[in-house]
Formats: sequence, structure tokens, C-alpha cells
Amino acid sequence: MARYTGPKFKLSRRLGISLSGTGKDLKRPFPPGQHGPNQRKKLSGYGVQLQEKQKLRHMYGMNEKQFRNLFDKAAKMKGIAGENFMALLESRLDNLVYRLAFANSRAGARQLVAHGHVTVNGKKVDIASYTVAVGDVIGLRERSRGLKSIKEALEGRHHLPNYLEFSEQAVEGKYVRLPDRAELSQEIDEKQIVEFYSR
Repeated sequence: MARYTGPKFKLSRRLGISLSGTGKDLKRPFPPGQHGPNQRKKLSGYGVQLQEKQKLRHMYGMNEKQFRNLFDKAAKMKGIAGENFMALLESRLDNLVYRLAFANSRAGARQLVAHGHVTVNGKKVDIASYTVAVGDVIGLRERSRGLKSIKEALEGRHHLPNYLEFSEQAVEGKYVRLPDRAELSQEIDEKQIVEFYSR
């Protein structure tokens, strides 16, 4: 199954969550379509589980196969499967590029990585799904630091997560530790996703 490329605002409204993280996509807090404001459909248990999975999958911009493979990896790790899964998602290179504000969205971050602008520990990495290890340093190639889109994104940064450190001088960030569950999206109930894949 290919990555979703349709209208993002419609998808956000259907799932009831801001996929961009800005909240702009939920100005009308009801599903799209002429019957959107009047829909009062009660979801089944399976429907709730599926919706939680789709929220998280679309939030990180992944296709179904990638998402399932990462969940299987998390399930084999020690600890709570759902929290391991959220930490693995957060450790993806495209996500951390977005968190460091090198890009305004995860899609923009994925493009920066794919076009070879991003380095990990000084070496170019162009795989968006690359798993960044704790202690790794994420930077930009010398010729990429002057890009207008990167400068604008950095100037507009509102928040830097506590599990990242950023050096303004070197224009690079360090992944200092795995995030705690409390630091990640509270709009996601990962237990429902674990149940969905455990059926």
C-alpha cells in the first residue's frame, strides 16, 4: 500500500486529530462532506482500534507495511510494546529532523533527508526511515545550511523536546535519550493499536 498523498486537511478532520501539529487543519472540528456536522456514528471496538492505528500511521506519514514491521520490532523488545513502538517512531530520522525544526512538517523533513541534505554523525544519510540511536548527532551538509526553507523553519521553531539538544552555532542536534511516553502525543491511545495487531 502506497503512502497517502490525498488532501491532508480532510484526513485530519476525518480522524479528528491535527496531523500537521499546528491545529489549522481542525478549524472545522467535524468530518468532511455535506453530512459531516450531523454524523453521530458510534464506532465498534474494532473501529476504534483501526482509527487509532490510522491516526498514528498518518501522523508519521508511513505506509502500512513499514508501520507493521516497526510494530513487530517493538513487540520483540523488552518493556511495554505500545511505548516501545512510540519511541521507535520518534527515533526515525525524518521525525527528528522535523523535531529539530529543520523543516516545518514531517513531509518536508522526509524530502530534506531524501535529497541528501541531512547528516548523522557527519555522514550523509538519505533514508527517511533510518533509526537514530541515542547519542547520534543530526546535522546539515555544509552546502545545505543556507537553504531558505531551513532558515525559515528554524526561525519559526516554538519548542524543542527535552530528549534533544541543539547547537545554534554548529546547526546540529543531538538525540540525548529516548522520549518518555508523557512527552509524546496524548491524543493517541497506543494500547488500542497493540490490541489491533494482537487480534
